[in-house]
Amino acid sequence: MPSFAIDFEDAVFPELATSARALAMGNAYVAKADDASAVYYNPAGLGTVRKTHFHLSNFHMEFNKGWIDNSTRGSVLDVFPEMMDAFSLEGQRKSLVKNKGTISHQRFHFLPNFTTRYFSLGYLLSKRTRATIGTEAGASFEYADRRDHGPYAALNISLFGGVFKIGGSATYLNRKEIVGESDANTEYNENPDEIKKGAAVIVVAGAKLTLPITFLPTLAVKMNNAFDQKFSEGSTNGAPTDVLNSMDVGFSLTPQIGKVVRMHLEANYKDISSEYDGVATNRKLTFGIEFDIARKFFIRAGYGDGWGSAGLGIKSQKLEFDLTTYAVDTTSNEFRGEEDRRFALSFSYGL
Repeated sequence: MPSFAIDFEDAVFPELATSARALAMGNAYVAKADDASAVYYNPAGLGTVRKTHFHLSNFHMEFNKGWIDNSTRGSVLDVFPEMMDAFSLEGQRKSLVKNKGTISHQRFHFLPNFTTRYFSLGYLLSKRTRATIGTEAGASFEYADRRDHGPYAALNISLFGGVFKIGGSATYLNRKEIVGESDANTEYNENPDEIKKGAAVIVVAGAKLTLPITFLPTLAVKMNNAFDQKFSEGSTNGAPTDVLNSMDVGFSLTPQIGKVVRMHLEANYKDISSEYDGVATNRKLTFGIEFDIARKFFIRAGYGDGWGSAGLGIKSQKLEFDLTTYAVDTTSNEFRGEEDRRFALSFSYGL
């Protein structure tokens, strides 16, 4: 019987807002980050943003195989109401009661932003939910729900003709978090005693060194919550889970293949400072590859948290669209324990 860890995989996926592009590359993106997502993957990457854009519809959503399977079973007439119901914790409980031993995951974020080379300004709205009911007799409904929101700003400085870049982003993050368990056979109602709220200014800092030689070898480093800020206690139940002061490092090569195709190869080591306890070292090694065709079409693959990933993307001045599948390990510290396969879509449209 699988033993699930109902948490948020922050060691391998520490970003406050993930990118479907990065996830397709095993979340190995510290050196590549060259779009609006650089705010959380590595603000130094803002120095390689190619065009200014103002996108109000920057939307990301993802579901895992368990959520999809559980909410689409039954007759055709039942599928739509089941799916709508499954967006709530109570709806997930009802679905999991009929599908014990599976895990349900969903994540959404909305990131309207104005981004140009060296600068980004926007607002983060994010929600993540995970839940499960075990197969043993009397198993409880276990759940974790996290909601983040707040404005952010990011800056970048490029030195020596762009060879060395540094950057930082600051988010005034408001977090509401619920982690707990309840009777699997009783209707779930949010318990005020479980709610933890708080706010903090979370700074992400990063640097990149790109050598101006063949294949553009790049070394990158990114620090999450660089000033180790703690959440204030916005509820009587204490503060929510802090963003740990972890560090990710990366190395990449970007060879040109012909006139219109570029290949990007990247390796990352997540949480090199070992701030997260009990996570196997080989789960923190991530690898990614991206084929960039005329800077408009993208084919991606990767390896992260012990599992494979892949994705496709389309990009223009006004539209960015990415489809991705990736997976995480649902066990607390094993390597390739139980796969949690996920499917993500990112859509952004603007000027």
